[in-house]
Amino acid sequence: MQRATRRPPDPESPNLYWVAVSAALDLDHFRDRLLEERKRVQDALEYLKKDDQGLLEDEREEIQSDNHLADDATSTYDRELDATLEDNEERMLDAIDAALKRIEDGTYGICTSCGEPIAAERLEAVPWTTQCIDCKRKEERS
Repeated sequence: MQRATRRPPDPESPNLYWVAVSAALDLDHFRDRLLEERKRVQDALEYLKKDDQGLLEDEREEIQSDNHLADDATSTYDRELDATLEDNEERMLDAIDAALKRIEDGTYGICTSCGEPIAAERLEAVPWTTQCIDCKRKEERS
């Protein structure tokens, strides 16, 4: 027997079902977790940007004719790695901000794919998630 799927919540018109699901969660706890993670991500971004600036200044000071091909490759790799890490942290920051907005909208803890509540255990593990574990698994398989 297949489970009936609910329409994902519309933040513009929350109904009693979404209100009840949100009320069942300790939203203050998850808000605090998200704010702590947001601070960690912001600190990491600041560190990466400072580190990038230092690498660029070091590279400008070096005499280019002195560099070995392997040194140039290492510098390029380091810059690309830092750029990737910055992109990941920025995406994480966006996801955290979206989760904080869902708390304010009253739709936090509702799967955006099937409209069912997201298990509290999943929210503990990934508080910015938008999908229940079943929908996330389906997404990853396809």
